[in-house]
Amino acid sequence: MADLRKFAEDLVNLSVKEVNELAKILKDEYGIEPAAAAVAVAAAPAAGGEGAAAAEKTQFDVILKSAGGAKLQVVKLVKELTGLGLKEAKDLVDGAPKAVKEGVSKEEAESLKAQLEEAGAEVELK
Repeated sequence: MADLRKFAEDLVNLSVKEVNELAKILKDEYGIEPAAAAVAVAAAPAAGGEGAAAAEKTQFDVILKSAGGAKLQVVKLVKELTGLGLKEAKDLVDGAPKAVKEGVSKEEAESLKAQLEEAGAEVELK
């Protein structure tokens, strides 16, 4: 049981970059979608800190404010992150400000925000 506790602690303490890398490995090598990986990582802290979590906001909306200068990169990333088709992803980016994902965990929201900002988008969490 101690090994599982250590594993859970390691998961909870991953940086956004490490979570993204883990999601890529899970998708490429095991066929597990990144959103499912983020939910699994997000579930661990919820189980351990119920007292503190009750007072904190637990669901976030990832809002694309603008695509910035690299619109094509942002459209491709939105397509990948949401599972939308190319046209739907382009329409979402063109319609900014618009929600990319709604009701996601803090960890997943921060991961999505980091990825979108890295691609050049302006993003906010609500």
